[in-house]
Amino acid sequence: MTRIQMNTPLVEMDGDEMTRILWKMIKEDLIEPFVDLKTEYYDLGLKHRDETDDQVTTDAALAAKKYGVAVKCATITPNKARMEEYSLKKLYKSPNGTIRAILDGTVFRKPILVKGIEPYIRTWKKPIVLARHAHGDVYKDSEMKISGSFPVKAELAVTDAEGNETRQDIFTFGADGILEGMYNTTASIRSFARSCFEYALDQKMDLWFSTKDTISKVYDGEFKDIFADMYETEYKERFAEAGIEYFYTLIDDAVARVVRSEGGMLWALKNYDGDVMSDMMAAAFGSLAMMTSVLVSPEGIYEYEAAHGTVQRHYYKYLEGKETSTNSVATIFAWSGALRKRAELDGLDDLKEFADRLEKAVLSVIESGKMTGDLAAVTTLENVTKLNSEQFILAVREELEKA
Repeated sequence: MTRIQMNTPLVEMDGDEMTRILWKMIKEDLIEPFVDLKTEYYDLGLKHRDETDDQVTTDAALAAKKYGVAVKCATITPNKARMEEYSLKKLYKSPNGTIRAILDGTVFRKPILVKGIEPYIRTWKKPIVLARHAHGDVYKDSEMKISGSFPVKAELAVTDAEGNETRQDIFTFGADGILEGMYNTTASIRSFARSCFEYALDQKMDLWFSTKDTISKVYDGEFKDIFADMYETEYKERFAEAGIEYFYTLIDDAVARVVRSEGGMLWALKNYDGDVMSDMMAAAFGSLAMMTSVLVSPEGIYEYEAAHGTVQRHYYKYLEGKETSTNSVATIFAWSGALRKRAELDGLDDLKEFADRLEKAVLSVIESGKMTGDLAAVTTLENVTKLNSEQFILAVREELEKA
């Protein structure tokens, strides 16, 4: 069989644990037999990040800037236990956080809908896309434990280039406590807003933005004002022409509205809010392993990945030689998304059609009743066959070959 040709490589970022095992299977069984795959490979596995003092993560992000499209496997963000387990030199930062900061991107997460896996919220009929700001907030915070000789006065202090200092009282501690400081930049917030407006137009979806400006009048208020100003000056007419709308409300009201809605909107959120709500959304739509994630920069750079982690528990079973039934759907869709975007940028219709066929094959296998254990536990289908990790990928391969 003649394989589909590529012109420009994808940036391939390998990862950790069970998803790394699935990554290899997906390439060997679902992509390389059909596509003459061209990638620039970066090993973001934790051991190699440690060997390179995490320089490999920066190199991978810069390569994504060069080539425009990347696909990433799930990776470990180490805590103290992981540091001991892998004998690391230090506690490295989240590779996703590093890549997001370099690309100044916005994360868009979307559930994969398939017959037989019904949302837990019965009113939801359409996908809800989460747009997560990927800069600053608690992910770049400074933290401090407060103890010692009390009272202890905590202040915000800002020093400008001329040495002028501005101070603001935070709190006077009378006993032990904790303190956190976080920041954001106007440029990053504007990039976030622009990415959301452009993505809403591209997807022809209403855009919702929500925060808590009634409490955080300056920090959250800046987000609200930037979105409002950009909409009024740049996007109001374009949204009207596309038949979509921009809507702002407080985050607690937005949560209530989303639960009562039919779905179908793009919901923009700050970094931490988006982190929490995307996992809630994935579970509510049926499975954490059925959520796609794409990082989009203002310059039009795309990095695709699954929204879930490295599936540590299954990896330990795999190392013991035990059978696993790990859901690979979101990782397959990361590859198909990246291939489709590469095809769009390079004008390769046959590669785009392959990406579409790959996704259709995945959904067809599930709808036929063949699925991994997580989906078998929640499906409404009858006569279900539970497949292990490799069997599911091979079932998709069989479906692809039929096509």
